[in-house]
Amino acid sequence: MLLKSYSKEIFRPECNPAFESVHCLAHLDQDVAEVLPYLNAVLGGFDYLKDPPAVIFRSQGKLITVHGNKIAINALRDEAEADKILQWLQREINDAWANRDNIQPCYEGAPKPKVIEILKLLPRTNCRECGEPTCMVFAARMAEGVYGPADCPQMIAESNHRLEEYMSQFKFEV
Repeated sequence: MLLKSYSKEIFRPECNPAFESVHCLAHLDQDVAEVLPYLNAVLGGFDYLKDPPAVIFRSQGKLITVHGNKIAINALRDEAEADKILQWLQREINDAWANRDNIQPCYEGAPKPKVIEILKLLPRTNCRECGEPTCMVFAARMAEGVYGPADCPQMIAESNHRLEEYMSQFKFEV
C-alpha cells in the first residue's frame, strides 16, 4: 500500500467566499509521485505535468489534481463529497501501485479537442443564451469539458450530431 493516510483541508474560494461550493486540499502523508504515470495510464488523465509531476483528471464533474504530496479537488458540494472522492482516489492510487508491473506508464495527457474545430460546428450567433458572451468563449469552455453540444440553445440537429461525433473522440465527462 503506497498511500496510507492524509489530512484534508476544506475551504471556500478566497476570490469569492460567497460561492456555495467548497474546495479540498488533501495533504498526503506519503509521497505518491512514483505512481502518477501509472495512475495516468489507468484513469486517462486529462493532463500530465512532468516537472513537478502531477496528473489532472476531470471526474465526477470535478477537476482533480494529484501531486506527489497533495490532492486538490474543486467545486465540491460539501465535505462528504470530498471524503467520497478522496477514498476513491486512495483506492485507485494503491491499486495502480500494486499493479504497476502490469501497467504501461503514461507520461502524456489525453488528446484534447481543438477550440477552433468546436467553433466551426457551432452556430456562431453570439446569442448569449448559453450564458457565455460569445460562441468562442463557449467553444473554449467546451474544450475544457465544461459544456457539451446540448448546452448550446441555438444548435440545430445536424450540427449537434457532428459536434457530438467530434467530441466523442475525446475522453470527456460532461
